Amino acid sequence: MSSERRNEKRKDRRKNRRKNQKNVFRQKIKWLGIAIAAVFVFLLSGYGLLILGGKMVADENDLLLDLTTTVRTEDGEVVKTLYNENREYVSVDHIPDHVLQAFVAVEDRRFYEHQGIDLQSIGRAVYRDILARSKVEGGSTITQQLSKNLFLTNDKSWARKIKESMASLYLERRLSKDEILELYVNQVYFGEGVYGVQKASQFFFSKDVDDLTISEGALLAGLMKAPNGYSPLNHPEKAAERRNVVLQTMESAGFIDEETRVLEQEKDLGINLSEEKRGTNPWVDSYVDIAIKEAAEKHNLSFEDLQSGGYEITVYMNDDFQQIAYQDFQEDAFFPGNTEGTEGSFVMLDKDNGHIVSAIGGRNFSLGDLNRVNVQRQPGSTFKPVAVYGPALMKEDKYNPFTIIPDQYMEEYDVKNVSGEYKNNITIYQAIVESTNTSAVWLLDEIGIDYAKSYLNKLELPLDDKDKGTSIALGGLEKGVTPLQMAQSYQAFADNGNMSEATAIAEIKDRNGEVIYQSETSNKEVFTPQVAWDMTEMLKENVRTGTASSGYYAKELAGKTGTTQHTYVDGASKDAWFVGYTPDYVTAAWMGYDKSDEKHYLTGGSAYPTSLTKKILTDIDNQTGSALTASFSMPEDVEPLPDPIDLPAIENLNASYTFGGMALVKGKLTWSGSADDRVVYRIYKEEEGTDELVGEVEGETEFIIDDIWFRNEYYYVVPFDPITNMEGQHSESVSFF
Repeated sequence: MSSERRNEKRKDRRKNRRKNQKNVFRQKIKWLGIAIAAVFVFLLSGYGLLILGGKMVADENDLLLDLTTTVRTEDGEVVKTLYNENREYVSVDHIPDHVLQAFVAVEDRRFYEHQGIDLQSIGRAVYRDILARSKVEGGSTITQQLSKNLFLTNDKSWARKIKESMASLYLERRLSKDEILELYVNQVYFGEGVYGVQKASQFFFSKDVDDLTISEGALLAGLMKAPNGYSPLNHPEKAAERRNVVLQTMESAGFIDEETRVLEQEKDLGINLSEEKRGTNPWVDSYVDIAIKEAAEKHNLSFEDLQSGGYEITVYMNDDFQQIAYQDFQEDAFFPGNTEGTEGSFVMLDKDNGHIVSAIGGRNFSLGDLNRVNVQRQPGSTFKPVAVYGPALMKEDKYNPFTIIPDQYMEEYDVKNVSGEYKNNITIYQAIVESTNTSAVWLLDEIGIDYAKSYLNKLELPLDDKDKGTSIALGGLEKGVTPLQMAQSYQAFADNGNMSEATAIAEIKDRNGEVIYQSETSNKEVFTPQVAWDMTEMLKENVRTGTASSGYYAKELAGKTGTTQHTYVDGASKDAWFVGYTPDYVTAAWMGYDKSDEKHYLTGGSAYPTSLTKKILTDIDNQTGSALTASFSMPEDVEPLPDPIDLPAIENLNASYTFGGMALVKGKLTWSGSADDRVVYRIYKEEEGTDELVGEVEGETEFIIDDIWFRNEYYYVVPFDPITNMEGQHSESVSFF
């Protein structure tokens, strides 16, 4: 083969070799590109799965932290807090930079550099976990800690860590760094039942977070690692050491200089416990319970909502009144039971608007207990004014306070007076003061039960369908009524005939400070001003001289007592009541047992709640600088109600002669009468058949008879009431001969 031929073959082989090399290189480039693309697709898919998974792990509802609901008075005093987690949310704008820096320095120095996951920290943690062959170190960022606390559990597993990473990436895309840090410092637990930096500041230092010093902020940040182990209350030395570590870390991170660090480390802890730590005020629980129930029933806010919703509820409670009533309820002498467990309740309303200013649901009431202010009981004779006398007086053309009604035992009603005494006839005024049962039952039958019920409905005292008989007059009801209902109904007498719905809540704000409810007073007229004033005058007299005269209260009070007979024990009482009002407030007090059987009964009656109410009013007046008005003021456009005339028994009737005038001999009658100069005295001469009315005098106790001429005639004197047109008992007869 020629050399030329060989050279050509060599050239071809080299050419093919280069071609093959190029093909191999192209194949390698191709597969490298495919590999890179696959890795990119894998990473992109993984990242997408992390993002998608994060949205599945992170529940948006969990971003709304549980907040503490506060119950406060109109004066701004917080009387109760309700919570699952005791937290008050605060915006990052109100948190000093040095406080935020303390958390960042000790928990996540690269917080503002990473995107939720710090690969450097994770790498270090994974390396140490592999060496230890278990999960021993976390590389968690603030975002990861927040994700775990909000959405996950505390178990140390790779599955939880992956979910945590997913949620963290989601949060970083969903929120800004400031929003994440704000959620973090509001969510974390600081021990002592306190959550969030604002509550922690108030609890440990009695100040808001925006007033925290560098040292105080560092102390709170230091609690994150172990709230109980570094508690400044239980372990002050450890707390100080931990605070100093945080300050050192802040210096290392460049947030403070060395001089500041040294100065702050030399400070004491500065703990100044808030009232929240020092104790509770048990006297408010009854009232708070009423407010909670009102929030649920009228504003659709359940107890669970209140425990997490961060509402601000302003109530009408007067803290001084509430505490005084609570303290007086602790005095055993006011509770006449045959054994332990005698209970009671008390409620007090502003008579102008129905605002509940005080409520006692039991002698040692705690939240969750039976609140007796809202428990139905048999009201006894306290029901007479609202069920019988008030409605009857509205028939002004037929009844007035001095209308005569029967007071006698009647078989058709089979009702007896407690006293066992009967006057045959009596005025409505007297029937109220003396609390005669026969009169109330007769009058209810006269005005009609349906008519009476129409007024009870207006007074928001609806009766059971089974309540159809005249026993309604005496408070004998199928289910009974509550002390709150009774106080509300008597408000119609106290407030010129008008009644307002009783309410505890003045205002509700949501977690954003927006007012979602504002109370408005809405009065409705039930009785005329005249009827209301007449009832006030009669119920005042009942307190002064009638069944409600027990106890002492120096100022004017109107009211009615009630006692129900025990079912199983003769002569014992089951329920004892007093419902009344001052010129300012309406009250209702009840006493009895939660379970009334042969082993549980009252050994006294309505004198006890009456005396207790007067004690509460007296203490309120004395301890609050004469806060209660001394006397009732008669409204305009009503007529005054005259005092009843008490007809005297005529004694010492004497007949004598006198001389002078046209008739040479006259007869003179003198007698002992009444100091009330409104009494009219009628002089009668005895005659066969009908005695002759000789004459009458008003307010005088002597009478002259002309032309007596020594006739053997007999005379007597009868007192007469010009208001009721009733005569009293006549005197003995006397003669001039």
